[in-house]
Amino acid sequence: MAHLFRELSLGHSKRESTPPPPPIQTQPMPSKLISTGSKKSPGSGPGSGQGKSKRPATLGELMRIQMRIPESVDSRVRRALLRIGGGLVGRRIESVVLPLELLQQLKQSDFTDQQEYDAWQKRNLKVLEAGLLLHPRVPLDKSNNLSQRLRQIIHAALDRPIETGKNNESLQVLRSAVMSLASRSDGSLSDSCHWADGIPLNLRLYEVLLETCFDINDEASIIEEIDELMEQIKKTWVILGINQILHNLCFTWVLFHRFVATGQVEMDLLYAADSQLGEVAKDAKTTKDPEYSRILSSTLSSILGWAEQRLLAYHDTFDSGNIYTMQGIVSLGVSAAKILVADVSTEYRRKRKGEIDRMEKADSSRRASKNQPNPLPVLAILAKDVGELAVHEKQVFSPVLKGWHPLAAGVAVATLHSCYANEIKQFISGITELTPDAVQVLRAADKLEKDLVQIAVEDAVDSDDGGKAIIREMAPYEAETAIANLVKGWIKTRLDRLKEWVDRNLQQEVWNPQANQEGFAPSAVEILRIIDETLDAFFQLPIPTHPALLPDLMAGLDKCLQYYVIKAKSGCGSRNTYIPTMPALTRCELGSKFQGVWKKKEKSQNFQKRNSQVATMNGDNSFGVPQLCLRINTLHRIRSEMEVIEKRIITHLRNCESAHVEDFSNGLSKKFELTPGACIEGVQQLSEAVAYKIVFHDLSHVLWDGLYVGEPSSSRIDPLLQELERNLLIISETVNERVRTRIVTDIMKASCDGFLLVLLAGGPSRAFSRQDSQIIEDDFKALKDLFWANGDGLPADLIDKFSATVRGVLPLFRTDTESLIERFRRVTLETYGSSARSRLPLPPTSGQWNPNEPNTLLRVLCYRNDETASKFLKKTYNLPKKL
Repeated sequence: MAHLFRELSLGHSKRESTPPPPPIQTQPMPSKLISTGSKKSPGSGPGSGQGKSKRPATLGELMRIQMRIPESVDSRVRRALLRIGGGLVGRRIESVVLPLELLQQLKQSDFTDQQEYDAWQKRNLKVLEAGLLLHPRVPLDKSNNLSQRLRQIIHAALDRPIETGKNNESLQVLRSAVMSLASRSDGSLSDSCHWADGIPLNLRLYEVLLETCFDINDEASIIEEIDELMEQIKKTWVILGINQILHNLCFTWVLFHRFVATGQVEMDLLYAADSQLGEVAKDAKTTKDPEYSRILSSTLSSILGWAEQRLLAYHDTFDSGNIYTMQGIVSLGVSAAKILVADVSTEYRRKRKGEIDRMEKADSSRRASKNQPNPLPVLAILAKDVGELAVHEKQVFSPVLKGWHPLAAGVAVATLHSCYANEIKQFISGITELTPDAVQVLRAADKLEKDLVQIAVEDAVDSDDGGKAIIREMAPYEAETAIANLVKGWIKTRLDRLKEWVDRNLQQEVWNPQANQEGFAPSAVEILRIIDETLDAFFQLPIPTHPALLPDLMAGLDKCLQYYVIKAKSGCGSRNTYIPTMPALTRCELGSKFQGVWKKKEKSQNFQKRNSQVATMNGDNSFGVPQLCLRINTLHRIRSEMEVIEKRIITHLRNCESAHVEDFSNGLSKKFELTPGACIEGVQQLSEAVAYKIVFHDLSHVLWDGLYVGEPSSSRIDPLLQELERNLLIISETVNERVRTRIVTDIMKASCDGFLLVLLAGGPSRAFSRQDSQIIEDDFKALKDLFWANGDGLPADLIDKFSATVRGVLPLFRTDTESLIERFRRVTLETYGSSARSRLPLPPTSGQWNPNEPNTLLRVLCYRNDETASKFLKKTYNLPKKL
């Protein structure tokens, strides 16, 4: 029927008196689209003579060639139309049904053969069926007998052709049924026949006519005579039921369809379609016709669907070679979407997100499936792919999309960020331990997030809020936090194991110097080795945050070592453990020296029995001096190794990829804070424990039970010195030289304390006369000489420092009794004031011996073996002679 409408469009104005329609409103075509004739002329197309190159002489001839109608067919139809036109006296062309009239005018002899005739007849019957039964302008009632009758006639004729070209009964029956249906009113006042104006038949016929605007020899170009041709095509509007708004929509579709059909390379076609769509947008705002709205929605949905299919997978569709086409497709898609929906951005972004998600998963699965020697975890590959996708997006696509969205790159990376977030957050929620794969994935996710945020920030640098809105949409992956939590879990596991090891091994440690050639406990060697291994393992973890997490590990190791130190010294006692409780004050019993010896010995036995209990009640005698010395060596070794470990940590930090200058300047994070102090305190405690254990416990038989018991001249210090010398030899052979001086010094302090304790609190078994003072002074000098060792022992100034108290007290023993009593009264009055005038108070024992301290003076009087002192003590304090 295309050639029929061609003839109608050309001859319409000559055959009816209806005023011509207003000029067609079509957007000007881009000059590049207009065929210049440099290519093969339309006159050389189908139906033209062989070898002709001239252009058609008339518009009718051009249209025939454009519609590919053979000259023979054109001649036959022209003759029929002339006969039909001759019978339209006073009638308009739209009042006839052309397919019916052609069947009436043309007979079999007008065709070259029976086959052509049969095909022509069937074609006309099909047009009648389509226009009157399948797609009528006026809807049919299901009970309409005429429609059923026409359907029967057409189907019968299709099976058995009727004779045409005559006014026979078959044609009369057909005419009656056709005209009855075609003449039904659509509500207008015109007397038009409705046989080709039903939707979508009319639109399809009109689309065929519009296709004639394209050069048949260059399908992507429009002929030069486009304007004249359009004016002729417009004459069919009255028959096809077309108006300006339907023309705008149809022409938009034809331009778009031609762009797609010709390989999507002629961008001017796309720009023309987009421009024509602007007219459609205006029509859509002013037209409320529901039928038009349905056609509009269907047409634009097809255009938008095609554009979305290209754009939602635009990374697959476009590249740097054809990116220029993307802008036109985006513009067309956005224009169509704006007509269809009020806001395109949400829907566009939702669909793009789904498509990107699909692309990422497909691409990553493909890469992950490759046989690699050391395949990366899939999510690490996905992070790398998403990062590359974001960079490609920023460089290639965002400059194009920025024309429609000011933050095109920001929206894109926010979408990518959200897509990857779904995967990484599920992964994070499922990991329970630190593995190389887990760290690799988390590091890749962290790098991806930083790269995406950086792109978003750069893209939004000129926006009002600086991109804050986009950044807020990008909920953090918290990959660094996940890594930190995993590392903290790893640290906790290691530390828990280390603490269990400390408890177990310290219970098994025998602290036997003979079993330890190195001079310190094997458990210390082992714990230091474990700490080294733990630090090595920590710095080998493939994480970017070693400096940040190192303080947690250091604090934990520090506590474990401190725990070891505390456990190692526990139960060993201290200085106060071995110092005996001083007996109550008594006065000397005057009488026979010989008799007094026996009495004093008896008292001494009772006193020492009790005193021994006092001395050991708080200590553990299972800890001998060699064992204590081994513990001291062990604590000293641990403290020494702290500096070595700290230097090794600095070396590790220098090799870390994420280390900064401030990580080295901040020393606290790399140092043990608790253990060094605990070692110093432990060595001090154990050193004093060793010293006072030797003097007051191990040598009690020569100190408490022997020194100055009975007659001072016969119970001097020599046995004590011999025993001290033996113990000092053990110390020198056992203790590390770096702490040896400290222990020897503590032994000297303990010896001085013990010497004073014998003189000032030795109990009733001891008594001293003024003549004994020389013996005491000589013995004390011998004690100092033992520690000086002719210059090989302690320094003289150290000896003088710690013997000062004894040196200050010894002159009291050669002072006469009356002077002592007077001195005691004066010091007591000075201490207690006027309240002491009526009765001298008993000064309490402070343990801080001093020649000007009342209790020290009182004790010298208590152990003075003369009558004056005894009477003074009896009268003043009523002190007994016995305990």
